[in-house]
Amino acid sequence: MNLLFDIGHPGQVHLLRNAISILKSRGHEVTVTVKEIPNAQKLLDAYGISWLPLGRKYDSLLLKGFSQARYNYRLWKIAQDRKIDIAVGSSITIAHASLFHRMKSILLDDDDAAAVRLFSLFAHPFADTVLSPSALAHQRKHRRDVVYAGTHELFYLHPSRFTPDPSVAEKAGIDLSKPYFIARFVSGKAYHDKGERWITLEQKLRFVRMLEHYGNVYITTERTIEPELEKWQLRIAPELIHHLLSFATMFVGDSQTMTSEAAILGTPALKCNSFAHKLSVPNMLEDKYDLCYAFQPEEFILMLKKAEELLGMADLKQRWIKKRERFLSDMIDPTAFLVSFIENYPSCGHNHHRKENLV
Repeated sequence: MNLLFDIGHPGQVHLLRNAISILKSRGHEVTVTVKEIPNAQKLLDAYGISWLPLGRKYDSLLLKGFSQARYNYRLWKIAQDRKIDIAVGSSITIAHASLFHRMKSILLDDDDAAAVRLFSLFAHPFADTVLSPSALAHQRKHRRDVVYAGTHELFYLHPSRFTPDPSVAEKAGIDLSKPYFIARFVSGKAYHDKGERWITLEQKLRFVRMLEHYGNVYITTERTIEPELEKWQLRIAPELIHHLLSFATMFVGDSQTMTSEAAILGTPALKCNSFAHKLSVPNMLEDKYDLCYAFQPEEFILMLKKAEELLGMADLKQRWIKKRERFLSDMIDPTAFLVSFIENYPSCGHNHHRKENLV
């Protein structure tokens, strides 16, 4: 088959890279498109994935609207030239382009509709299939919807896809025999982040200084870091951060994705932002599996106290490893599921729950 994967965010490189590799190895022709997002393009290069540009990505909601028509046309043209059969991604563009092309569109969406209203409104109705984690089954009721037992982070952090490498920490100058902490602070520039609240600089400093009583602190950020935090900044290739997360004593921050990544890797994770308690997949990780904890900005002191409570446990990591094992026993390898879903499309069927890996 002729397949196309569209990338709209660095995290989507991780989400799709294993499926891209497997499908290529099975003889499928795979095209990857990406907007002008330097971090995403660098990740694709780091994984040896060739790509075609779709154009500049804008932070302004107004400019996003104007540029979407250009993305649609460019992707449609690529689909025409390369005779694409199926397009895959967390992408409005593939849904729109498939309306004017014979290719089928498969969307991957792990967000609640209320959190990404525009995506739900302008992508879902035009897609042939929407794949979502089963934590969203209560919302995904249309015939186009398929839910599976997994999360987006498991596409690249399932044990079948990822093995932590201690040498990464050693090369970064981190002593694995001593406690250390990873912190992540986001830019908040995505359209669905508008009007949301994050950890303030004062709160970041307070948390980091508290953690320093227990071990070294390393901060990773997707933007220029505040001068006050530079002394803790971790400079490492983004494709290597998951190795450090796996061995860390704890993760703290305001990043949705990295909180889930740490939790799934068996590292206690605490986040503080105004999305706390509102999103189905993170709520599942917290409420059902007790792997992470979310706090509203006004609950920052509770977050601080929770971290201190956890750090008082002598067997903290061992407890989280057991919780992770329970979580994994309920989940599938979603990359294997996606590959089989694509190769057997459309006979996989719709409006049902997938627990099996299919391959």
